[in-house]
Amino acid sequence: MTKVEPQASHDARASADGAPETVRVAYLIGRLDRALRRHISEAVHPLGLTMQQYTALSVLAWRSPLSNAQLAEKSLVSPQAANEMVKTMESKGLVARAPDPHHGRIVQIHMTDTGRSTLDEANQAVEALERCMLEALSASQQRMFQRHLKSSLKALGAGLVEPE
Repeated sequence: MTKVEPQASHDARASADGAPETVRVAYLIGRLDRALRRHISEAVHPLGLTMQQYTALSVLAWRSPLSNAQLAEKSLVSPQAANEMVKTMESKGLVARAPDPHHGRIVQIHMTDTGRSTLDEANQAVEALERCMLEALSASQQRMFQRHLKSSLKALGAGLVEPE
């Protein structure tokens, strides 16, 4: 059975004169987000990672060590989900936890050598995916696309993890 989607509600809307309007940016980004999540999950699965674990390792590569709360916020998961994820990653030897030397109740999470090696492999798979996704754009268009995405994130108050 073939699924039929209503054309006017998702892909293009017709204006009063019948001419097609552009597709909503939010819809396109949502579709891209879902497609990227699926493809990244498939790319990192052979390495024993979930999409969330890959994200957490990527965050730790930029800023480490982090508390569970900080890692949760920067990885876009709840503190409870981050705690379970860190337990799993620790059992795989990808991260280690140690008491914060300045605060007795905080535990710091940092990536291990195994975590770095696994992240390096995962990054290669994700870079190949990005190359495929962006192959129709020139190098300058890719840089501009990235600037536009960062600008949109900033306008919405969404944090971005980058090197300091």
